[in-house]
Amino acid sequence: MYKISEVSKMIGFSIPTLRYYEELGISTPAKNKSGYREYSDADIEWLRFIYRLKQTGMPLETIKKYSHLRSQGDQTIEKRMKLLAAQRNRLLAERRKIDEHLTFLEAKQATYQKMLTDRDSESV
Repeated sequence: MYKISEVSKMIGFSIPTLRYYEELGISTPAKNKSGYREYSDADIEWLRFIYRLKQTGMPLETIKKYSHLRSQGDQTIEKRMKLLAAQRNRLLAERRKIDEHLTFLEAKQATYQKMLTDRDSESV
């Protein structure tokens, strides 16, 4: 079992964030007799998954939906897969935009390189 401060360091979420996720029902650590949160290895694994979802840019509201579906068991797997597929599609769309931006910049760089080469050829 892990204390909230240990989990914060392990996962990279601040203590207030971990408390907020608990408040939203995204995370549900056990509490000991004194009322302190105790995170299990399964809790750590789940929080690492949440961290990765956040890294993909998934909105917290969608993560909350995903968490709620997860708590309902395996009968919600298809719905969870749809949420992941939607996020994947968002990332692919972002990738296409980034690729377009890179192509634009590379073309401009190539234009400038040609201008420099042409200028240097004329001065010889």
